[in-house]
Amino acid sequence: MNAPQDSAALRAAADAGRSDHVATAASLLAKIAAEFAPAVLANSLGAEDMVLTDMIWRARLDIDMFSLDTGRLHTETYDLMDTIERHYGIRLKRYTPQQEALEKYTSRHGLDGFYQSLELRRSCCGIRKVEPLRRALAGKRAWITGMRAQQTASRAGLPLRQWDEAHGLEKFNPLADWSEQEIWDYLRKYRVPYNALHDRHYPSIGCAPCTRAIAAGEDIRAGRWWWENADTKECGLHRIPVGISAEANIGADDVKARSAGRSQNQDTKECGLHLASPLQRKSA
Repeated sequence: MNAPQDSAALRAAADAGRSDHVATAASLLAKIAAEFAPAVLANSLGAEDMVLTDMIWRARLDIDMFSLDTGRLHTETYDLMDTIERHYGIRLKRYTPQQEALEKYTSRHGLDGFYQSLELRRSCCGIRKVEPLRRALAGKRAWITGMRAQQTASRAGLPLRQWDEAHGLEKFNPLADWSEQEIWDYLRKYRVPYNALHDRHYPSIGCAPCTRAIAAGEDIRAGRWWWENADTKECGLHRIPVGISAEANIGADDVKARSAGRSQNQDTKECGLHLASPLQRKSA
């Protein structure tokens, strides 16, 4: 007899929890705009960053946005960049790799040289992501990401606020304690545009040659750098340095054999934007 009431109570509690998370994130964004200007959102064009984009736009906050255009993104990702500007009437600044460094890399190692070894893959990420990020953050007092603690084991305990020593500014993660369900509840409720690849089993999206769709039951980041040993799946944007496993260095001939993918330990799936130096935690 009590089951329907208990079920309703649980749903109400869950709804209240989601509302609290939205309010907390919105309040933090307002605080960042007021106390840490100039601040900027690093929009990776994933579902989480679209939530933040919508929140910033709805509150008319003075927070700039940028994306890293690596030159190797999916067509759907470029389409989303254009959609953001049309839908919200905002300018999304795009940072691209330094042409000289890119030409030097490709002339020596080929367009897809990153498949040959871990060192070459990280070098590619450094040119296409890490260096452009430094330019994007120059002169800022704070930057905002869509990182969540539940995305991978390496992000467990992710705080809302950190000190980014590498770039000399505050780093905020307003969605750190959100679940994936909460992200999608928000996107659907407010009809927020998102990357079409999410509907094709791409929960985590990076560069086209370094991302694949995942199979049922795989970790949400299993499709990132799918040919590497799980211990080294980082690009440098968000991670503290870790040791490099020799098993991660594989040849191009191994790529096709591993292209079907496999379920892996997700402790280190990152691209490199957060690899440069340790990040010290601060209370929000």
